[in-house]
Amino acid sequence: MEPEFIYTRHQTPRGSVPDAVNAKALYLLKNVSEMRLTYQIRLLAYMAHTKGKKLHIRLPSTANVHPTLRDYIREHGGLVRIERA
Repeated sequence: MEPEFIYTRHQTPRGSVPDAVNAKALYLLKNVSEMRLTYQIRLLAYMAHTKGKKLHIRLPSTANVHPTLRDYIREHGGLVRIERA
């Protein structure tokens, strides 16, 4: 399933830049206690999909993943992956 491209409240597309990129994946590095589904993640997932790559979100080992993000990962089957550091 293709990720939905969503505009902001004022219908202005915004951009996001991954923290690292290689031939197969985009990486987003976060040092948070809980990771929610954010506009940044949706934009990077869309970017990964259009480039034929995967999005890897690297979190601390103690970080919780919010149910909205878990559902998004399940819905987009393999496009987004959580890694623990």
